[in-house]
Amino acid sequence: MKTLINTIFLSILIVATSSCKTDEKKKENANTGYTIDTNRTAINWTAYKTTNKVAVAGKFTFFNITNNHSGNTISEALDEAEFSIPVSSVFSNNSSRDYKIKNLFFGVMKNTELISGRIRLNDETSGLVSLTMNNTTKELPFSYVLTNQHIQMSTVMKISDWALPALESIHKACELLHTGPDGVSKTWDEAAIEIDVYFKK
Repeated sequence: MKTLINTIFLSILIVATSSCKTDEKKKENANTGYTIDTNRTAINWTAYKTTNKVAVAGKFTFFNITNNHSGNTISEALDEAEFSIPVSSVFSNNSSRDYKIKNLFFGVMKNTELISGRIRLNDETSGLVSLTMNNTTKELPFSYVLTNQHIQMSTVMKISDWALPALESIHKACELLHTGPDGVSKTWDEAAIEIDVYFKK
């Protein structure tokens, strides 16, 4: 009887030890993967005004990865990542302009405290973002370049595809400021977006 009890105890001990090692191995493997470093990643945008297409640059100072996405490679860590960007984090180094963008552009949209999306890679140089803004979801193609633990993404967004009333609102609010030497006021229906994505292990 004592031998039987010892055998059962030894079996339980072996199973427990094996399970512990398996959990440690899983934890070790999880720690070797890549994730997006949200503290270093930068989201920059450029809009345009006047018929001379004068650039107006800015950025979003905060964003979040909402599905805790990771991967064994840099590409895997970016592919299928889901994100959200608070529109309140917009910054153009001009407080008056920032106020108008927040209140007279994003402020007239529907349910747009956050811009959200999901990233999918097509190949080694291009992909698509399923972008949601103003209760509208559309696919936005982008190109990218991978260098070490850094990916630079580039795209041009047609604003009216998501928010024509918001574009008209900001144009009306900035009509004089968007008037060039030719006397014509123009707010361009596009914004160039450059995102520098950094990764960590």
